[in-house]
Amino acid sequence: MSATPEIQTTNKTLKPIVGVSGRTIVYDKDGKPCRACNTLLDFQMATGKKPKSDQINQTSLVNKAIEKDEYRQDPPDVEVLGKSSWTFMHSLCAKYPENPSPKDKNQISTFFDMLGRMYPCDWCAEDFSQYLKDNKVDTSSNDGLNMWLCGAHNAVNVKLGKKEFDCQLWKKRWRDGWE
Repeated sequence: MSATPEIQTTNKTLKPIVGVSGRTIVYDKDGKPCRACNTLLDFQMATGKKPKSDQINQTSLVNKAIEKDEYRQDPPDVEVLGKSSWTFMHSLCAKYPENPSPKDKNQISTFFDMLGRMYPCDWCAEDFSQYLKDNKVDTSSNDGLNMWLCGAHNAVNVKLGKKEFDCQLWKKRWRDGWE
């Protein structure tokens, strides 16, 4: 894998269509590279940022390991499941509309209610259900929902003895990036 891949572009634009990873670059409805839909390296390439060489080497090693035997993995433990779940929830909520419709509000509330009932870790599910009873989901806006979710995540972090995240930084961490 090369740090400077040949950039394939469409005829209509100068946007890259294939990234460093060999995957097609996915663009959102505004024509910007979608951060959640692309690998970090592909996103950096598509936005003109230079990936660090150690990122390319690490990604190459991970891709080779996955290609070797991608299906022979153990089911996720609580740490893998938790990290993956929080990543998904924060990424999902980052895309929540600024001015949500009644349908949006109902669906996101239903989503969190379902997590509290069906999360694979029974203890976590019960704990989250209790959090939902004590702290109603803020469906009023994108910022309201994300601040609520950050509070929920921090409540878990406290129980696990982990550092709390500064919720004022949620947009940088989960939507816009740090630069």
